[in-house]
Amino acid sequence: MSSDRSLVHIAFYAALIAALGLMPKIELGLAGGIPITAQSLGVMLAGMMLGPVRGGLAVGLFLFLVALGLPLLAGGRGGIGVFYGASAGYLAGYLVGAIVVGAIMKAMRNTNVVFGAVVSGVIGGIVVVHALGVPVLAYKAGMSLDQAIMVGSLPFIPGDLIKVVLATLVAHTIARGLPSAILSRA
Repeated sequence: MSSDRSLVHIAFYAALIAALGLMPKIELGLAGGIPITAQSLGVMLAGMMLGPVRGGLAVGLFLFLVALGLPLLAGGRGGIGVFYGASAGYLAGYLVGAIVVGAIMKAMRNTNVVFGAVVSGVIGGIVVVHALGVPVLAYKAGMSLDQAIMVGSLPFIPGDLIKVVLATLVAHTIARGLPSAILSRA
């Protein structure tokens, strides 16, 4: 694949993650102000579709633009300050999660796309993101890890599982129509 096409794919998924931030966030009033957003769906899709390197670069580009001050996070948040707040671990989890999703999809390229997408989405898109997000939330919000799990992870799991299903449906649909578009399985 040409480097020009790779750059286009990376930019497209960074833009998709940003566009998903335009969907209204849902505030639970818990978790130190961490909202439920659709952006983690874009993170999962970046890893599933692009693989670990390009998926990680897409999320990295998105986070770089946020750090520059573009209001791309749900609710119009942006700037370097978001990387020092309660959600900083979740943002780092986005990057690592996309890489893990892509690596699992690549490792499972000889299995059914649906199975690979579900496994990679749950492990990379949920477990990794929360594993990095919860400890930072606990530290920043002055909570115990148990408290942070109860307010910063558990309320988000049902929505995250729905996002895994949506990402899996997208991957499955694309695999049926244009399997070469799933670069993580090439």
